[in-house]
Amino acid sequence: MFTTAAFAQQPDRPLVQFSGITFNSDSTSIAVPYVTVTNLSNGKSASSSNYKGYFSFVAHEGDSVKFTSVGYAPIVVVIPANTNKSFTTKVPLKPQIVNLPTFRVFPWATTDEFRKDFLAMKLADDDLEVAKKNVSRSSLMALQNTLARDGREIQTANAGALHNRILNQNSMQPNPLLNPLAWGSLIKQISDGDKSRSSN
Repeated sequence: MFTTAAFAQQPDRPLVQFSGITFNSDSTSIAVPYVTVTNLSNGKSASSSNYKGYFSFVAHEGDSVKFTSVGYAPIVVVIPANTNKSFTTKVPLKPQIVNLPTFRVFPWATTDEFRKDFLAMKLADDDLEVAKKNVSRSSLMALQNTLARDGREIQTANAGALHNRILNQNSMQPNPLLNPLAWGSLIKQISDGDKSRSSN
């Protein structure tokens, strides 16, 4: 008799087809997809909305349904009574920004490792030191040997050659075979080549 009275006090609530759309509260045209829908009154049974924010499932009148999504504040909707077996609504979700505390990751496990790396650290050159290295003789010679001549250098060389031809057009052209300096440079180049081959 006691069991019968207990069940009589809690009559079954009518079933309701609960449907709706989850959207951004800032704009009704922006749907929030894949929202988790949890029925708090029915053992926390959960479902989710689709990629357009639409959801539909069977619940009871008076059930409390919770909507949660990452980046949005949770909201609870209570299904009203006398819904005529179906209830459709629009669920506005308010964007929520969560500021997490700053977390710094250090590559040193102990202070001894930090001290060791700090003492062995090589400081980078400042702007003045970098400028001095860029205009040093070794850097300029390396650039001269690797970089091609630009238009200005070619124009200067052509102008010099044209000037020499104009000066020597009414005289005997100098013969490089009779230039002792050229012969000395040629002999030096040959000897240097022999030395480099012998060293290899």
